[in-house]
Amino acid sequence: MPKDKADIVIVGSGAAGSLLAAKLSQAGKTVVILEAGPKRSMGDLVSSQIWARRLKWAGPAVESGGTDALSVGFGSGWGTGGSAMHHYACWFRLHPEDFEMKSRFGKGLDWPLSYADLRPAYDQIQREVGISGDAGKEVWRPEGEPYPMPPLPLFNQGRVIARGFEKLGLRTSPLPMAINSVPYNGRPACVYDGWCDAGCPISALGNPLAVYLPQAFNAGVTIAHHGAVTRVLTNPTGDKALGVEYYDAQGQRLVQEASVVILAAYAFETPRILLNSREGGLANSSGTVGRYMMAHSTANVHGLFAEETENYMGMTGGQLLSQEHYAKDPKKGYVASSQWLIGNALKPNDLLGICNTRPDLLGEPLHAFLRTAAQHLATMTFVGEGLPDADNRLVLSGNKDRYGLPLARVHHQFGPDSLRCWEAGVKQGKTVFEAAGAHEVWASGRAQMHTLGGAIMGRSARSSVANSYGQTHDVPNLFLAGSSLFPTSGAVNPTFTISALALRSAQYMLHSWSSLA
Repeated sequence: MPKDKADIVIVGSGAAGSLLAAKLSQAGKTVVILEAGPKRSMGDLVSSQIWARRLKWAGPAVESGGTDALSVGFGSGWGTGGSAMHHYACWFRLHPEDFEMKSRFGKGLDWPLSYADLRPAYDQIQREVGISGDAGKEVWRPEGEPYPMPPLPLFNQGRVIARGFEKLGLRTSPLPMAINSVPYNGRPACVYDGWCDAGCPISALGNPLAVYLPQAFNAGVTIAHHGAVTRVLTNPTGDKALGVEYYDAQGQRLVQEASVVILAAYAFETPRILLNSREGGLANSSGTVGRYMMAHSTANVHGLFAEETENYMGMTGGQLLSQEHYAKDPKKGYVASSQWLIGNALKPNDLLGICNTRPDLLGEPLHAFLRTAAQHLATMTFVGEGLPDADNRLVLSGNKDRYGLPLARVHHQFGPDSLRCWEAGVKQGKTVFEAAGAHEVWASGRAQMHTLGGAIMGRSARSSVANSYGQTHDVPNLFLAGSSLFPTSGAVNPTFTISALALRSAQYMLHSWSSLA
């Protein structure tokens, strides 16, 4: 049966969806969230890699190809809070040059807003969520308010690796994280046991269940779990959204009517829903729905040291940051930014596991390695910029999901600038570990993380899907939120920027409500 019409229906309960729900409901709007995955509470989170897997995507399959195929596993989410339930809380601002890549360097795309436009939202979000860091030591950081909490502590793994950066004349700073270093806004400080990937059951990490979803529920927001949204419903001309079609856990087709529709799903699902909503794609007069799919290139550099590294202590995302090579400079031989996340907390196996650093070892050689590495291994993560390319694209597959709608098929490969940036980064990382005194150094192969793009924002309906507020050019009461909007990737983890964009969108919706409803 159709639900009562809401002011706003939001598809997805992750970083963007939870924030939008809180802000819009607190302003008096009736808001319904549709979440494809199961219901979760803080009490459901267990510090175990087996349990952590349950927070990852379990929805429709994504067919992925290309030399650098995008993965639906690592960065995706499933259930209350979406992928932000297990994100590592590495919160950075994009740099001003990231917003003006085409104008400054003749490559990539420009954003339809500047860093100055987004800075107030960055400042407000960091106060509300709480970020631990040291803005003074983070010399690469764009202008903004100081962090509200002191940095998280440094453990021996971080100290050991920092020694190598220092010997090479490279600077490091505390890693800015949406993790409490001290009690903040009623939430406790971190206990530094490295279980961020399992969701942080004590609420020290700023995930949706710790911050914005409680605010939303207190303001009257309702959420329907196991609500798999398949299409946005529109008027016959396709220029006004009427609501969404979705299926419940029993496979029953339902409709949620709303004055405003917000797609805040994962980066694979938002373009898929748009393409399934209308012949040729909804809000697709530009032909860019599904195009410009991006990711960050990544690799882990590992080393064994004589001293014990305490690699089981700290935060999954790392302890220290270096953005010494973030600035885009064609003289490097490529135009792309990069950074290092230093001293990731490790577990024996699974994601970022000690065992997985040596897939070439089996049996007793692996056992011997583990006995040593458990106490003496150190690691850091390279993050490189993936440039936008219209041919990196999500389209509809000939295969169907359980509801008879086409699945997503994605093609992705890194371009020359991104590849050269990655190669230079891995070479530098090995040099850092050698300078730090590692007696054995190796690196993983090239991988990708943080799926972005597919429904990009821009200044024109001819070349983009949405404007700077996430409002689609073709359907004024249909908004997009999340990483699908990004026209470029920069080289920083995206959740802080996702949140800042969502806040800016919420403010715009409230200011413009009379023209939307």
